Amino acid sequence: MTHRGSRVLHVGSLARVEGEGALHLTVDDGTVTGAELRIYEPPRFFEAFLRGRAYTEPPDITARVCGICPVAYQMSACRAVEDACGVTVGGQLAALRRLLYCGEWIESQILHIHLLHAPDFLGVDGAIELARTQRGHVERGLRIKQAGNAILEQLGGRAIHPVNVRLGGFHRIPAAGELKPLAERLRRARDDAWETVRWVAGFDFPEAGLDHTLLALAEPGRYAIDSGMPTVMASPGEHGIPAASTAPLPLRQFPVYAFPAEVTEKQVPHSTALQATLGGERYLTGSLARYAISGRWLSPLAQEAAREGGLGDPAAGKVCRNPFRSIVVRAVEALYAIDEALRIIDAYEPPSRPYVDVPPRAGTGHGATEAPRGLLYHRYTLDADGLITAATLVPPTSQNQAAIEDDLRRLVQSRLDAGVRDTEAELTALCERGIRNHDPCISCSAHFLDLTVEAVDRPRRSPPCP
Repeated sequence: MTHRGSRVLHVGSLARVEGEGALHLTVDDGTVTGAELRIYEPPRFFEAFLRGRAYTEPPDITARVCGICPVAYQMSACRAVEDACGVTVGGQLAALRRLLYCGEWIESQILHIHLLHAPDFLGVDGAIELARTQRGHVERGLRIKQAGNAILEQLGGRAIHPVNVRLGGFHRIPAAGELKPLAERLRRARDDAWETVRWVAGFDFPEAGLDHTLLALAEPGRYAIDSGMPTVMASPGEHGIPAASTAPLPLRQFPVYAFPAEVTEKQVPHSTALQATLGGERYLTGSLARYAISGRWLSPLAQEAAREGGLGDPAAGKVCRNPFRSIVVRAVEALYAIDEALRIIDAYEPPSRPYVDVPPRAGTGHGATEAPRGLLYHRYTLDADGLITAATLVPPTSQNQAAIEDDLRRLVQSRLDAGVRDTEAELTALCERGIRNHDPCISCSAHFLDLTVEAVDRPRRSPPCP
C-alpha cells in the first residue's frame, strides 16, 4: 500500500480468530480514513428465544452461546437471575463457582496463547507449523489446557457446555477427596504456566500503545473473575492527565445495575454484532483492562511472574498499554488462575447442600463476570411466575469492536507515516496480528484468509502553476 492515491484493503475472512469476520481498510492520500472489523455471521437470537422461558433455564441455554467460554455465560446468567430473585450465593458454593471459572480461564487463555497468538511472533502460519518447529511449547500448552478442562469436567460434568451448574449452586458437589487428584495435576500445570510466561516474555514486541478508556470488574483484595463492581480507568489525556503520564490513572466505579445507563449499544451497518460505547466513547475490556485496574490484587506468585515477564510491578499500579504484550498478560492470568484454583481446593470443605433455593419473584436482575476476553453482562426481567419477559446479553467482543477498529487505524497509519511500504500481504498480516491481540470471540471458525484489494479511482489535482 502506497502513500499516494486511494486504496481499499479487504480481508474476506480472518485467520486464527474464533469466529467468522472480515476487515475493510480505506486509505486516502496517506491517511487511513476507515477501518471496519466486519462481523458477518448471522445473528444468534439468544435474547429473543430466552423470552418466555423459565427463570431456571438461562444457565443452560446461554452456555451454548460459546464453546470456549460457556462458564462465563453460565455465571453471568446465574448472577443476574439470582439478583432478580434477591438471592446471594456465598461460602463454599461461591468458592466452587470461582474454581469452575478458573478452569475456563486456564483452558481459554492457554488456547489463545499457544495455538492462535504465538504463531504471529514466531513467523509461522499457524499451530500445525508451530508444532513442527516448537513441539515442546505446543505440548506444554496442551498439558496446561487439559488441566483447565479437568476442572470443568470435575465441577461442570463436561469440558464443553457444562451441565452441572444450576441457580443457587450445582446439581452435585464433590467430596473433598475428589479434588486431590485435580490438585496434583494443577501443581504440575503451575510449573508449565511459569515456563509459558518466560517463553512469551521473550517474544519481539512491536512498539505500540492504546489510549482507550478501560473497563473491568474490580473486587478489592482479590483479582476479579466471577464477581466485582464495574470499574473505569480513564484514558491518558482525560481529566487533564498528560498523555505520557506513567502515574496510576483515576478509577471510577458504578454498580452493576447502572451498566445500561453507562454502556449503550448501537447497530452499525458493517456488523451483525452491536457496538457498545461507554459514555458515548469507545473503550476496551479484557486482560489489559483487568491488569491495569486490578493487577495489585494478583497473587504474589502471579505478581512475581508479571515482573519477570517485563510488565513492571503490578503492586505499584503499573499499566500495560501495548496491545502486542497482551499475550504476556494472558500468560500471567493463566498462572494466577492455576494458583487461585489450588488455593480454593486447599481450603475446600463440602457445604451441607449443593445449592441454595432461589424462589421466583417479579423483578429485574443484573449480573457481570469476567470472561477471558472481558466483562460479560447479563440482564433478565422476570414476572411473578418466574417467566423471562426480557433478556439482554452484552459480550466482550461487541464492547471491544470499536477499540479494535481504532487500533487498526492507528497501526496502519503509523506505518504510512514512517514511510514503510508494506506489500498488501504484509499489511494484511499486520492487521490480523492487531486483531488477534484482542482475541475476539466471534463464534467458532477455522477459515483461511481470502484477500482482495481494490484500487479506487479518484480525480487527481492538477499541479499548481509555476
